[in-house]
Amino acid sequence: MAVAAVEDVKVLSDPLNPFVIRVLIALRLKRVEYELVEVQLAEPKSEILVKSNPVYKMVPVLLHRGKSICESAVIVQYIDEEWSDGGGSSSILPADPFNRATARFWAAYIDDKLTALIRALRVETEAEKATELAGQIRQVLGLLEEAFAECGKGKGFFGGDAVGYLDIALGSCLGWIMALEKGKSVKLLDAEELPRLAGWAERFLAEESVKGLVPDADEHLKIDEVAAARTSATPAA
Repeated sequence: MAVAAVEDVKVLSDPLNPFVIRVLIALRLKRVEYELVEVQLAEPKSEILVKSNPVYKMVPVLLHRGKSICESAVIVQYIDEEWSDGGGSSSILPADPFNRATARFWAAYIDDKLTALIRALRVETEAEKATELAGQIRQVLGLLEEAFAECGKGKGFFGGDAVGYLDIALGSCLGWIMALEKGKSVKLLDAEELPRLAGWAERFLAEESVKGLVPDADEHLKIDEVAAARTSATPAA
């Protein structure tokens, strides 16, 4: 089985970043070896990050043969196309054009709606507002529950029998969802309300291509505690 040499592929990373996790899952699915390079996102940002992604200066960035590919959705699609030689790995995006377009639509919806709500709830301190945001997240997940029935066609994943593009897009957020449930004492991915999606989440986290890549709730909460401590210790300008 041919794989890319580790020195050919680098991923610029930040700990627990769900968008980085997407790239790592895709590389593992394609059996591509890589080097993980942690960079500094706070000013002054790491030189390699600024040079590799001068527009957004954010992770993830995939470095392949000295060239930079930015934005997680773009990177995952690049990985799927670049390593498509049939060396034992399956396609990440659906082969059918309509199914491929549907997967891209829902992935864009996740990035547009779900991740923004997750960010807002993470920093929200007022109980009433937190409850409102949690309700909005459940509404988004409710639509994704319906999308799972459509895309999965009765099988275990959005991608059918195996983890695919939409599984990666949503699955990368599971760590933060679990952390919010524990840290904010809210119900988000409720097995009674969203049985298909809750079952999918268990299967996704148990997959060999995912194990060890999606951190648990406690790891995420520690990161938030450190970030909050740094913010409180920063003197006002």
